[in-house]
Amino acid sequence: MLRKILPALTIVAIFLAACGQQGTPTMSPEEVSGTAVAAAWTIVAETQAAIPTNTPIPPTETPSPTPLPTFTLEPLPTIEIAPPTATSKPQGSCEGPLNVAEAGPQSNIRIENETGGNVTLSLHLGEGQNAFGQCGFLGYQLTKNQKLVVSIPKGLYYAFALIDYGNSSGNASGYVNNRVGDNHLFVVKIKKEAIVVP
Repeated sequence: MLRKILPALTIVAIFLAACGQQGTPTMSPEEVSGTAVAAAWTIVAETQAAIPTNTPIPPTETPSPTPLPTFTLEPLPTIEIAPPTATSKPQGSCEGPLNVAEAGPQSNIRIENETGGNVTLSLHLGEGQNAFGQCGFLGYQLTKNQKLVVSIPKGLYYAFALIDYGNSSGNASGYVNNRVGDNHLFVVKIKKEAIVVP
């Protein structure tokens, strides 16, 4: 009798184990951070791709009825030009950290977190936005309601913030223009949906 009941009990046990409650997968803080950084890079890349380029209109040639006289100029003195130094970044190197030491004069800014959550802030100085030819990223971490004073080089920055509310997340973006003539401390406010300079 036991031989007949044992296989039936085994089948019932396997069925109950297969139909039991499944655990919910959770993400580690490193995976959440990696996802946030990937989202920030995607937004920056899309913003850079959307910037229009200037294409000059080709000049039209007008025919002249008579040839113009030609003049022979004296040769100009030769000037030795040194090859460029290795301090400038190669094209396409704006995806890395900003070289603050070679980006010229700086100004202090006060970053204020008014989102109600913890913020990971990224300031991207795009190519051609700095008089010293530097570009790249600066990153800062701000806790809830934190105010942080930092010194950044002059230039136009794209600002992007990932906001962690604990049980949810959000983001905000905007522009920070640290102009050459600005020598005073100015405020950058991170709000729930935008980054503003009042």
